Formats: sequence, structure tokens, C-alpha cells
Amino acid sequence: MVVLLTSVGQRVDIARAFRAAGAVTLGVDADPLAPALYHCDRRVIVPRIADPGYVATLAALREEHDVRLVVPLNDLDFPVLARERELLAPALVLLPDADASARMSDKLEAHHFFVANGIPSPRSWAPEDGPGDARFPVLVKAREGFGSRNIHRAADPEELAFFLAYTDVPSFVQEACLGEEFSIDVFSDMDGRCLNAIPRTMLLSKGGESIKGISIKDRELIEHGARVAEIVGIKGPANVQCFREPDGSLPITDVNTRFGGGFPVPLAAGGRYPELALALARGEKPQPRLGDFTEGVAMTRYFSEVCLAPDDDGVLQPILPLP
Repeated sequence: MVVLLTSVGQRVDIARAFRAAGAVTLGVDADPLAPALYHCDRRVIVPRIADPGYVATLAALREEHDVRLVVPLNDLDFPVLARERELLAPALVLLPDADASARMSDKLEAHHFFVANGIPSPRSWAPEDGPGDARFPVLVKAREGFGSRNIHRAADPEELAFFLAYTDVPSFVQEACLGEEFSIDVFSDMDGRCLNAIPRTMLLSKGGESIKGISIKDRELIEHGARVAEIVGIKGPANVQCFREPDGSLPITDVNTRFGGGFPVPLAAGGRYPELALALARGEKPQPRLGDFTEGVAMTRYFSEVCLAPDDDGVLQPILPLP
């Protein structure tokens, strides 16, 4: 089965995992130096997501390569491909419905949705709606941010006013959580049933990317992640980020409708998420197996590289065979 991985960027872990699961990987990106391109079986340079011809290019590739599964890997892709998924039919697009994708892409709208549906979430507000009893520190966050970009921590009202004036993207304000942070990597079928939820610790992150983490069999976190996934309407993978506060609550700060940055942890712990994705593309109905994974699987990341040189046609090719 051919799987189209969009905006592959640095997601070498995803490309390798789908190849190991038996898929033929077609990686696309606007940047010819995106390293994950060279870990895919096939690679194509495409227009940027904002280009009017982006989706049409993907649709042509779907037909040319007989793509059966589309796995978006960049947050900017989600509202676009969820809205235009019919153009990629009959390939299965591994995303929630358009409304859910758009809602989770706007972090303030996601907060309002959480509160309205009984999901705990840190107090959050638009800059003009700040309450008089805000508990500092607070975070000024981009409404459509990713990778921990455009997040500023304000210790008092003066710093808050400064950062609200400083930021150049639409933002909102959120009270900082006080407890330990966790990520829960979930995977749901196309009916919205959560098939598994694998919590992991957040031992170290850099630039929004998980560097070190350990899988944990915490029943409360497993059930919380599965509940959130089903209320949000997740289809395919998602990364649920939450804190365990001193009062025992588990406020959700973010739900990313993609494979999380710490994907190697649930993969090594036996989550088999690529295999589940391929099964969905074949029209199968895998059964939920919440809590079926190995506890204590640790990930520690390091930098690697791909060295390229132009061939006789000027096309960049890896100099050495890749693992």
C-alpha cells in the first residue's frame, strides 16, 4: 500500500515506522532539504501549503501513485486537508472532520470547546477579556501556534502587557499549570472510537520537540486521554497534552491532531499505530485495546543528518545509503 506523508520535514521516525509496517512511503515537502524525504521510498517536491495549487498537486500524486492513505504531519495541513479531503478520495485522509480539525487548530476555540464539554482546561481568555483575578504566571500563546513558537511567560501584569504588545500573531492568555506535564498519544478509528491511549512523561523538550520521555501505565491518564479523544472527535492519531495539578485535576492544554513529537515512545511500547492506520485504509475494524502496551519504555533523542549531492540532472541524492 502506498502512503502519502505530507510535509514530512524532519519526521524520519514516521517515515521509517510506516516502511517497517509494510507500506510504500511517498514523502512530499516544499523544502528539498527536508531530511525525511530521503527516508521515504519515493519523494516529490510540492508547493507550500498556502499555495492555491497545493491540494491539486497532492490529488494528482494520489492518482499517479495509487495512494490509499494520506497522513498529514504538519499542523498547517490539518484544516486544509480535512476541508478538502474529497479531492484526495478514495484515499483515506487520517484526520478528524473539518470542524474538529479547525477547532483544535485554534487554541482558544479549543479551550472553549473543552470547557463546554466538561473537559478541564486552564483558565484562558482573549487579550481584551482579561479577568481581574488572573493567577500569575500566565502564558501569552499564539492561537494557531505549534512547536512552542510564540509562547511568552509573564510573571505579573506589567510583563503581560509587554508581551501582548510585543507579539505579532493573534494570541490569547492562559494561566500556567503548576503540576507535572504528560503527553498521551492516542489513536482512534474513523468512527471516533479510541483504540489505544499511551501516556508518557515529558522529561525534556526543546523547541516544542520531545527529547526524553518514558511510557507509563497510569490508568487515570489512559482513560482521560481516551475520553478526550472521543469527545473531540479524533480520527487517526492525536497527541493530548495535560498536567496533573496539585488538586488532582488533569487540565488539557492542547490536542494536536497528528502523531506527537514523542511518537517513538508509543511505537516502541507496542502501540502499533502505523499498522492500525494501514488497517483502517484497508477498511478493517480494529478493536480497542486500551492499556495494551509496555510500561517503562524510555526515549532519548540525538541529532542525525542526511548528506546530499546533486546527480547528473541536478537532483539531490543521498551520498551514503541510509539506514
